[in-house]
Amino acid sequence: MLKILDIGCGQNKRGSVGMDKRAMPGVDVVHDLEVLPWPFKDDEFDAAIAWHVFEHVKPWLMIDIMNEAWRVIKKDGTLDIGMPCPESFGFYMEPTHIRTWNEVTPTFFDPDYEYYNHYYPKPWKIIKNDWYIKDVPKTAKTRGFNGSMHITMRKR
Repeated sequence: MLKILDIGCGQNKRGSVGMDKRAMPGVDVVHDLEVLPWPFKDDEFDAAIAWHVFEHVKPWLMIDIMNEAWRVIKKDGTLDIGMPCPESFGFYMEPTHIRTWNEVTPTFFDPDYEYYNHYYPKPWKIIKNDWYIKDVPKTAKTRGFNGSMHITMRKR
């Protein structure tokens, strides 16, 4: 059975081990993902999920957080990332969203792309970098669009 870390799981844990900064049902490890290192061994997980959590993270910590995810995931393991698209209703509606990524952001973590050379983080391989449009809720009084991103990175 795969051991999967759900980073910032909240009450909707998708993996076998849920980590969140708040104690609640579904959380196995109470730990703030911005506090490094995380309380796990090197190469402990087959995969990790960061579903709608990275947009809440201080941007200046993102390289270190990606490096920490790389540390705890086994070689060839994956990191599944989901977040709202830039300029979307889903990004702007939430008062705790700080910053989202765009389609180029994952290339900063993949040595196959020129932007990797800006920071030289731990090496990932982009497996998936998709956007999808969702309906704006009928209760919303907005003219914008609502979209999300799904990114999958593989540890090199």
